[in-house]
Amino acid sequence: MSTPDPKLGHDAGRAAVAVGGAPGASVSRLDAHLHLWELAPGQYSWLKPAHGILFRSFTAEQAQEVLFAAGVDRAILVQADDTAAENEAMLLAAKKHDWIAGVVGWLPLEDPAATATFLQRWGAHSAYCGVRTLIHDDPRPDVLALEPVRESLAMVAEAGLPFDVPDAFPRYLNQIVELAQALPKLTVVIDHLGKPPRDGSSDEMARWKQQLQAVAALPNTAAKVSGLHAGGTDYSAQALEDVWNTALSAFGPDRLMFGGDWPVSLLGGNYRQTVGIAESLLSSLSLADRQAIWSGTAQRIYSR
Repeated sequence: MSTPDPKLGHDAGRAAVAVGGAPGASVSRLDAHLHLWELAPGQYSWLKPAHGILFRSFTAEQAQEVLFAAGVDRAILVQADDTAAENEAMLLAAKKHDWIAGVVGWLPLEDPAATATFLQRWGAHSAYCGVRTLIHDDPRPDVLALEPVRESLAMVAEAGLPFDVPDAFPRYLNQIVELAQALPKLTVVIDHLGKPPRDGSSDEMARWKQQLQAVAALPNTAAKVSGLHAGGTDYSAQALEDVWNTALSAFGPDRLMFGGDWPVSLLGGNYRQTVGIAESLLSSLSLADRQAIWSGTAQRIYSR
């Protein structure tokens, strides 16, 4: 077992997790997709009482307890609200907590001038490591093709920041191919494997596979194995085997990363269950490939 970094404030059992029972074989774990939010007027307008367990605040202290208990060492915070206020809150949390490895924050992509200003402002924070907007909540079908958005994303690429795309299937996954081709310097990260329609028809699943494979064929793309609970469907390693094999074959371990999607993942179970499913899916891989998915890919893409 490796010696923990004293700055992390937790024991070696959390800093490096033994795998496969091999003496000295261990992997560090970095959750590439975790949310925090504090309910307040004017923020998180998508979050309603109908969301049940999610309709409350989730703090950094709560997240730390959940992660460490599951043997996860660090996490990257990902925005869940298209506001500057949430960016500031995440960056403040990162300053206070060493286990927060970075922040994927919001940018006003339809306003290139404002994007440039915010890039300069937030780029000064070492924790700021990526960009995302809630495009899946936008009813327009062509957001990624809008000229101002492309101009802003070109600046994001020049800044060396990756661009996360949430819930890309069915509206955006096929459009990401054209985006990634148009901006080859931009790394595009597909959150939640694009949200495969596990509760849909076989035709929908076939379409998701084809589109994901087309995205993965481009070298400036990557994906998160995260957020794979769906409706009332079974949430287990066995149920996810087809989705997992599709993603692994398409991207390979060097372009896949683990994401717990806490607290949204509570809709499908608890955080330890999510980690356990990932452990099962990765169990047949080599130590090097497991290390890539548990932390190496995220460390490289988000420069952590």
